[in-house]
Amino acid sequence: MKTFIIMLIALAVPASAQESKTAAIPRTADGKPDLSGVWQSGGVSLYGDPTDQPKPAPNATPAPRPQPAPYQEWTLAKVKEFTDGLAKADPLARCLLPGVPRITTMPMPLEIVQTPKKVVILYEAFHAFRIIPADGSKHIEDPDPSYMGASVGHWDGETFVVDVIGFNDKTWLDGRGHFHTDQLHVIERYRLTQDSTIALEVTMEDPRVMTKPWVINMTLRHPPRADRVLEYECAENNQDVPHLTGPQAVAR
Repeated sequence: MKTFIIMLIALAVPASAQESKTAAIPRTADGKPDLSGVWQSGGVSLYGDPTDQPKPAPNATPAPRPQPAPYQEWTLAKVKEFTDGLAKADPLARCLLPGVPRITTMPMPLEIVQTPKKVVILYEAFHAFRIIPADGSKHIEDPDPSYMGASVGHWDGETFVVDVIGFNDKTWLDGRGHFHTDQLHVIERYRLTQDSTIALEVTMEDPRVMTKPWVINMTLRHPPRADRVLEYECAENNQDVPHLTGPQAVAR
């Protein structure tokens, strides 16, 4: 009898631990992981350079090492040209929308509003927003090119997957001159973790400038000011814009 009781306890512990682990992730009424809230990607400057990153939680899974940008040989000279003239060449210097995925790396927070039929992302940076259908909608044929692209989403188990097409060629993928064409295709995968962060994997494809898909990973955390996003006005925050002159003031 004693042996039987011990066996029952041994069997019950893993199940209880598993239930506790699952309960740690907040969920919506329809059972999906709840991504709602104010988030920020951490210490990243306007030009995409890492600064002081917040320390991850003790049980957090380390992010994969970043891959170098898999650009075709002919693009390297143009990337270097943009990098050398960064202050004038960067589209952000002219207060243009950062595009996807760069806007997520901006040093300003974003807010995710999740409903069963759509997910809305409100960015403090540049008054930007994205309304992402989450009901299985497909892309419309030949969307008009835009800075932020056209997004549709769906749930793949515990991960919210966003498919983005319809870009123009006026943004950079980061702050280091990595440009793209209107053939850019981005896949974002948002996964809520037990340590109250969002693990975001971004895959970028552009057959005109890349040799293969480029995958980057980032972690979204709740910032100290986690109530709401505030107003941001690029023209007032960027006092150098009127002084940016010369041929590099117009990016590709």
